[in-house]
Order: sequence, then structure tokens, then C-alpha cells
Amino acid sequence: MISSDTAPAILITIPLSHYCEKARWALDRVALPYRKEPHAPLLHRLATKRNDGGTVPVLVHESNRFIDSTDILVHADAICGGDLLYPRDAALRRDVERLEEYFDMELGPHTRHWAYAQLLPQAKLVRSAWSQGVPRLEACLLPVITPLARRLVRTAYKITPESAQHSLERVRGVFRQVNERLSNGRWFLAGDRFTAADLTFAALAAPVLFPAEYRAVHPALDTVPAEMREEVLRLRDTDAGRFALRMFSQERCSSSVAYQSQVL
Repeated sequence: MISSDTAPAILITIPLSHYCEKARWALDRVALPYRKEPHAPLLHRLATKRNDGGTVPVLVHESNRFIDSTDILVHADAICGGDLLYPRDAALRRDVERLEEYFDMELGPHTRHWAYAQLLPQAKLVRSAWSQGVPRLEACLLPVITPLARRLVRTAYKITPESAQHSLERVRGVFRQVNERLSNGRWFLAGDRFTAADLTFAALAAPVLFPAEYRAVHPALDTVPAEMREEVLRLRDTDAGRFALRMFSQERCSSSVAYQSQVL
């Protein structure tokens, strides 16, 4: 259990990041008090660099700095006593960790790549999303820095029509793997209750599913390009897509307190 005198953590984010949603969901799940510190792209580096990080999310908790989403989940689970995100059973934990790593490396980068390929041409839409919740000064600077930020994102992720299609195929491949894993009627991806594997898949699939309960920022589905909207609807209409949406609807607002009350 988390002590009542535990100092609130600080979670440094950018509005669109699904890896930030992964970290935020974990902190909410274990009911670890934290303060959100969202920043505009490019300007977020001022906050992450002074906390030993580069990209987001970064979690600052007491004297510790966690600069990777998985490290944040491990810390969140450990500080609440364990066995909420990662099972105590060693074999089951290895399965959860294997799935989490697979989704981190294969799903997350490609949902981000494909989503940005669809959204970057929509300058006003992207600027609006990037400005949500950030400090007023950063929001005022966004009209100036958005053209540069769009170019840097496109260059950093090497976004082209061909690479976007490649990323979409990789996403579909992960969804097929999850479809197969769910084909025996299982309710969760590993074991018989919600774990870091379910959280990671749902959070990192969010940019191609637009779940209503998503706490990161995304545009309304009816405002995005028609090609993107049609693909989102196709991916929603898969076992994997329905599973991720169910995780959001049934598990996103749950906390360790609620979970413990169910099992006592």
C-alpha cells in the first residue's frame, strides 16, 4: 500500500503521447498521487533534460527519475506493494513482461508513425492537439514553432507515404497476434486479471482506435482525414480492437483501491 505521506510524483508529458498514457494509466491504477506536467513538443525537452531524460514520459518521484514507460510501471507496481500490474508468480510475470516488451517495441512506434503520417498534413488540427493543457506561454508559442515541430517529427520518424503504409501493416500484424491470443476466449492477455500486458496493448493501440476514455489528447474522430477514420473503424472491428476498447471502458478508471475491495 502507498503511504499517505508519500510525496506526490511529477509526470512530464506531451499531449498526444500514447506512451505517456501508458504511464499515466499505471499511476492512476495504483493510486499513486502525482501532478501532471504537460508540455508542447520541442519545449518539453527543457523539462525532461533537467530531469535526466530526453523524450517523454519522465516520472520524478522523490529522489528518483524514471525515463522509460516500462520503468514507470515497474516503479508504480513496486511502490504499492506489487502484484497489481505484474503478478507475483514468476512464470506469469515473465509472460506479462514479454508481451509488454513486444507491444513497446512493435506496436507503439508504428501506431505513432502511422497516426502522425495522417495528422501532420492537418496543421491546425495538430497545433490544437499539441496545445491542450500546456502552459499558457507554450500555447502562445505554438503557432510559431508548429511548422518546425511538424518538420522535425516528419524527419525524426522518417515519415513518407511508403513508411506509413509499412507501419500500418506492422500494426495489423500485432493485432493479428492479439486476435490469435484471444481466440481461446480468454478475458485478459496473461492470466485471469488485468496486468501491465493489457494496459500496454490498450494504451499503445489508442492512436489507431480513438477510445473515448483515452486521457491523452487526440482529435475527434469525425475531424480526421477520411482515410484515417475508415482505418480506425476497421481496426476497431477486430477482436484485438474490441479488446483494447473494453480495457479502456472497464479498466481505465479502476484503481488499486477498487481492485483490493473486490478481492477482499
